[in-house]
Amino acid sequence: MLNAHSPDLAPPDFHLFGPLKRHLGGMAFETEDDLISELRNWFDKLDVDFFRVGINPLLSRWQKCIDLHGDYVEK
Repeated sequence: MLNAHSPDLAPPDFHLFGPLKRHLGGMAFETEDDLISELRNWFDKLDVDFFRVGINPLLSRWQKCIDLHGDYVEK
């Protein structure tokens, strides 16, 4: 059975959150709406290739995980 929480299947998390953390670093928001507005602006400015770079490697990692019957791809 495949482990849905396998660390091998989470690279988009790291691909997304690092740049987002750098973008938001040092900012302060007075309201939740201000934060949401900044997030929307940031996502709107991202090029579609940003998402491709984060998602495309998952295809081979998923296949490796399937081939290994859910065992970790990288040990």
